[in-house]
Amino acid sequence: MKQRTVLDGAEIHRALTRIAHEVLEANKGPEGLVLLGIPTRGVPLAARLAEAVARIEPATDAGALAGALDITMHRDDLRSGRLRSAAPTHIPGGTIDARTVVLVDDVLFSGRSVRAALDAVSAIGRPHAVRLAVLVDRGHRRLPIRADHVGKNIPSALDERVGVRVQEIDGEDSVTITAAGGDGR
Repeated sequence: MKQRTVLDGAEIHRALTRIAHEVLEANKGPEGLVLLGIPTRGVPLAARLAEAVARIEPATDAGALAGALDITMHRDDLRSGRLRSAAPTHIPGGTIDARTVVLVDDVLFSGRSVRAALDAVSAIGRPHAVRLAVLVDRGHRRLPIRADHVGKNIPSALDERVGVRVQEIDGEDSVTITAAGGDGR
């Protein structure tokens, strides 16, 4: 299996900084903003994005921006046996009502995880708006979902796997593409 690195740690940092600028511009500042990471790797990416927002807007508390959104019970593959352990949902400030929610994920592929996240959001409140930020958009959508903020578009074949590694979970930051026989990610 041949593997190539398409983003290293410095490139991931730059992509998140750029996304933070885009999010702030689209929201016209940090007011009313909440960044919800989709487990697993979306959670540390949301925290990093919040830190980048706080660097840009120093009066902003990064801890008050970043949270996590468990999508386990909203997934459409529950019957297939591919169960994940539920992760805690944490909403900074306690509510998403009338706020702008930015869903944060590592890879956008078919759109099914994002659809589950949208269902989870609607189950817990009524935001002013919902946006999507992803580190990697690899194409191959099966649902009509598009990211508002993308770190890098990486066209890939269906038989390739896009792997995101983050320091907080994997001990390093990288995005790789590996030729595989499966359905990718």
